[in-house]
Amino acid sequence: MRESSIEQYGVALFKAQGDLPYKFTSPGRRNVPDRLRLRAIPPEHQAIVARYVQFIEFKATGEKPTAAQEREHVRLRKLGYRVEVVNSIAGVDALVQGA
Repeated sequence: MRESSIEQYGVALFKAQGDLPYKFTSPGRRNVPDRLRLRAIPPEHQAIVARYVQFIEFKATGEKPTAAQEREHVRLRKLGYRVEVVNSIAGVDALVQGA
């Protein structure tokens, strides 16, 4: 069976369970896995996971995410993931320092 057929089956099954099966690409880095499967995090584990898994949206100073990006951020937050929008050097520093 072709890889794409197996992947399509997996993606459909993951979505049916409420997971987000992101297609994963990393320019400049070879041999990364095909998909990133994000499952809902139980509320009692969200604080722990947020310390180790963060989605960061970088924007130019003064810029905000597009409506489509905001929708994706909401989708991720509903699953219990931490999403940060950073539009300054100070914002990066604060994120690194754990603010």
